[in-house]
Amino acid sequence: MTAPAVPATRRRVLVVTLDTIADRMAGPAIRAWEISRALSEEHDVRLVTFGRCTRDGDGFRAERTTVEAFRDDVDASDVVVVQGFVFNAFAWLQDCPQVIVVDLYDPFQIETLEVDRYKPAAERERALAFALGELRDQLRRGDFFLCASRRQRDLWFGHLSAAGRINPDTYDADPSLASLLTIVPFGTSAEPPTQARHAIKGATPGIARDDKVVLWGGGVYNWFDPLTLVRAIDRVRGRVPEVRLYFLGMKHPNPDVPEMAVASRTRELADELGLTGTHVFFNDDWVPYETRADYLMDADVGVSCHYPHVETEFSFRTRILDYLWAGMPIVSTEGDGFADLVRERGLGRAVPPEDVDALADALAELLTDAEAATSARAAVEATAREFTWPVVLAPLVEFCRAPRRAADAHRLATSDPAAPVPVAVPPVGRWRALRADAGAVWRHLRAGGVRQVVAKIRWRLARRR
Repeated sequence: MTAPAVPATRRRVLVVTLDTIADRMAGPAIRAWEISRALSEEHDVRLVTFGRCTRDGDGFRAERTTVEAFRDDVDASDVVVVQGFVFNAFAWLQDCPQVIVVDLYDPFQIETLEVDRYKPAAERERALAFALGELRDQLRRGDFFLCASRRQRDLWFGHLSAAGRINPDTYDADPSLASLLTIVPFGTSAEPPTQARHAIKGATPGIARDDKVVLWGGGVYNWFDPLTLVRAIDRVRGRVPEVRLYFLGMKHPNPDVPEMAVASRTRELADELGLTGTHVFFNDDWVPYETRADYLMDADVGVSCHYPHVETEFSFRTRILDYLWAGMPIVSTEGDGFADLVRERGLGRAVPPEDVDALADALAELLTDAEAATSARAAVEATAREFTWPVVLAPLVEFCRAPRRAADAHRLATSDPAAPVPVAVPPVGRWRALRADAGAVWRHLRAGGVRQVVAKIRWRLARRR
């Protein structure tokens, strides 16, 4: 197969997602949408999904594709941007000549451990094996990788190293390895939010126009901790009777994502404490992407609570980007990258995980202390400018202006797709080997005498056996 012709200025870019493309979109679809919109300013872009697509593109084509049509989609492209579980289904991606950008902003191999936590052991093992297989294929073939934060960059450098992708070719091409892996966080709109109507205050039965709204701005998944939040609201209402907790989206827009166990437990706890419909409210649908500002602008504080899991360590909470965009103070559980930002920049309050009292105190302070809330809003507004889509997507936009295969692309052909990328070991001449051994003996003699030389010889013989 020959490489496709590349236009002098405009490229043919294919952006691939598995998520629903519609008025109501979750994080992966939003990210794919914004990537497509940014790249369409300079290139011919198609956004395709294997799920439902009911929304027209904005400067690009948005379409549903099929397993049968996908190879033609790729063949008609110069650059392919992929997220999620795609490589497992299409082994031929390993050999295609297109430049492939792999978006690793969601560490799904870790997320899988929580998504399937309450399933039978055999199912969990199969799901993890599937995720690791997908990740292996992505790391093996990608020419350019995206991640969402410095913490994630460390994680993915480890994976890339284990996969053999950090080698003399990629290192010599760029010792920083930024041309192989770069940080592209989730972003926010460059346009400030405008509210067309009140969607929560005065619009939801039980929530008045002058009530204080704490917003849970996204889905309720097993790795989050809404239970501590509900208990904290139960305590805050004694100090702030007008407090109202609003869960923005209980039903995921992708029908393949069921309601998770923690979501059911959250409803049950709110019922047990007598809070449902008085101080805790559940929006059972998913808010349309274009009208989410109507909800965000009705909130006084945005909240993100999670457990001290490994998922937390490498997560990038996309809902906090909406909080930044809307300019609201943030209360976050410690442990993830955003909590560090909240604390360092004064965006609100960061509290220990599963600490009901600390969470209640932080919420009550930001709801009643006007000076603290104003200070946090000013810091949020300044920080939000760093996370707009044009800013965060700049490295990807620059790459697509001059896309290229990875420096080690010639290593990727192998009969065993499960094997790491081979690293060539040049033959060592007999004289060079003898000189190296003599030098090693001398170093060990100086460092530890004859005993250390003997120990080293025994270790080497044991390794050969």
